[in-house]
Amino acid sequence: MVTPKSIPQYKRLYEILRKHISDGVYMEGDLLPSENELCKLYGMTRPTVRQSLSTLANEGYIKKRQGKGSIVNHFPREIGILSVSGTTSAVGDRKLKTMIIAKPVLMQWPADFMFTLTELEKESGCIYMERVRFLDDVPIFYDISYIANINLPRITARQFENRSLFQILRDSYRIEIKGGDQRIKAIPATAKISRYLHLKREQPVLHLERKMETNNPDLFLYSSIFCNTEKYSIFGRF
Repeated sequence: MVTPKSIPQYKRLYEILRKHISDGVYMEGDLLPSENELCKLYGMTRPTVRQSLSTLANEGYIKKRQGKGSIVNHFPREIGILSVSGTTSAVGDRKLKTMIIAKPVLMQWPADFMFTLTELEKESGCIYMERVRFLDDVPIFYDISYIANINLPRITARQFENRSLFQILRDSYRIEIKGGDQRIKAIPATAKISRYLHLKREQPVLHLERKMETNNPDLFLYSSIFCNTEKYSIFGRF
């Protein structure tokens, strides 16, 4: 299992500050400690602290004001699915639930896969999984995941219900998401999408196709995500 020291320092500080904001230690309009204070408090360099604060700003937790510092924002109504930290981390302590539609299984890649695969990926196959994510009991994402089956022992035996995929990869396999590519377009909801997201048939839904890079240059994560944006919009940098 990964140890706290193996997690990037900027991410450790990000998680600490995000939790403090979510728990109400810092309220809307409060100033976070200055960069210098955070450097001294956590023994981190200024670039590391700035990366943590930039991640918080990108996900809507703070606003950076020239000459003032980092000001706590109102808790975002939007969902930071575009964040490399993952939906669970971006949502914070709100009621995010995961329902597993198809348990993870090892299979061959679909013949008409949405991204070009390497020869190693084709040879290794993928771990396939379907989930619906709920926020405050509202279905917001129908997520079909494909993970390249490269040095991920027993991943199909792990429990994913109400757990973060990114966190499992981080804790159990030392896999960190670094960034990636995505395509976004609106499509009419099929009968299956309508059923899972509680929408009308043919109602427009936002469709994201994503390829995510990791700290393992051979390992990529792919997902096809259908988004119910009636109540929540999505935001963030990816």
